[in-house]
Parts: sequence; C-alpha cells; structure tokens
Amino acid sequence: MNGRKFLAIGLLGAFGAAILPLQSLLQVEAQAAHFRKAGLSIDLRERIGQAGFLAALSGFRSPLAAILWIKAHTAWENTEWGRMAGLFETVTTLQPRSLTYWDMAAWHMAWNASVAALQNEKQPSEALRVRAQRAYIQLGKDFLERGISNNPDRPELHVQLGVLLRDKLEDHCAAANEFFKAAQFPDAPPYVARFAGYEMAKCPGREREAYHYLRQLYQAGEKQRLPTLINLLRKMENDLDIPQADRVASGAESLED
Repeated sequence: MNGRKFLAIGLLGAFGAAILPLQSLLQVEAQAAHFRKAGLSIDLRERIGQAGFLAALSGFRSPLAAILWIKAHTAWENTEWGRMAGLFETVTTLQPRSLTYWDMAAWHMAWNASVAALQNEKQPSEALRVRAQRAYIQLGKDFLERGISNNPDRPELHVQLGVLLRDKLEDHCAAANEFFKAAQFPDAPPYVARFAGYEMAKCPGREREAYHYLRQLYQAGEKQRLPTLINLLRKMENDLDIPQADRVASGAESLED
C-alpha cells in the first residue's frame, strides 16, 4: 500500500512539474482577465498536506476544493466553527473565482457562527460572547472583501457585503457605498440601486443626497416605483421641507409593504 501511495504522489509531482510552464503562462493571461488565482504557498501546503498540495499543483484544485467544502459543511453540522473557518480559508484559496464559496463562507461566519457564539451557554460572560460574535462577523466581512478583490468584475459580493454591513454592523453609510458599487454593474438587479438609496437615507449628513438619488430612481420608470421607495420619498419630502410643487411623490400612490 505504501508503495502505491508513494507512486501516486510521484506521478502527481511529475505531472505538476511538467505543466508548470503552461500554468505560468495561463496565470499571466488569467490575471489580465481579473482571474487573480491565489498562489500555492507554503501556508496552503501546511493546511492540506503534501498529497493535497501536489494534487492542487497538478491542476486538481476544483475537485480538491469540493471535497474540502463537504468537510466544511460537516464541521458546520457539528458546530466546529474554528475548523470550519480554516477549511473555508483553504477552499477559497484553491478556488478564488468561485463566488459561491466566498458568499457561503461569509454567511456561515457572520450569521451562523456569530449567532452560536452569542448564544453559547458554555460561556457565562456576556462580554466574551459579544466579543466572539463580533469576531465572527468581522471574519465574514473579511471573506467578502477578499472575495471582491478576487472578483472585481462581478456585483454579487458587493451586494452581500452591503447586506452584512446593513444587518450585522448597522453601518448604513458603508452599506450604501457597497450597494451603489454593485448597482454600477450592467447586470446588477434593479433592487440594488434602491437599497443604495435606502441606506444613504439613514446615513447622517447624506439625507438630501439620498433624496435626489431616490428621486432619480423614481423618475426612471415604473419598475423603480415600489411602495417602499414612494413612502420614503414622501417622508423625506416632509423632513427636508421640499416645496409642494417640487414633490415627485405627492400624487403617487402610497402603499404598505
């Protein structure tokens, strides 16, 4: 058995060495197209072992990442948060262009692990529970930020970061910026632009800017004239003392969500 194992490792190593020149060429071309695939570092080798490292070197990143993702899912089921975080680090290193891996890693950390930490009955100190909760939320934020840096041509992770900033950190100014960044992509869903305006309206000092932004969305057409936007515009027109003749929502139907 040992002989077969060493033979398999040897074959993987030989294959990896043979394709290194091609891999280097592909990496240069990939970076030019925003494929910032992470390098195979010593840290990665320590995390996945020699056999796994050779498999990644030989072009088997995708199946190896899938296997480790399954292990991370098992760690989640067993509430092994630290082990799960480490596996997510490895998976996203192996497949940095997979939006799903970054998104799900952030969700597990910022939502599942953070809630579990806050409700941890084994930790009697509320201060330490809150500290652990914030640490997991920050880890989820970090996954999304690194995912964005590896996928600068896609809006999805900007949207998820906006949701995290809004719902977990209540940082409405930063959330507005992320939603706005996402809205600049041509394939971004229409609701992202509205989310940017809603969060901007909660950002101190940006209320009038938010009003003009939401007003532009309202004037863009029926698809943007949803109840939340109309009701918020009407409220802001009152708060900002907009002259009655200039109010775009004065004659609009106001509905409850």
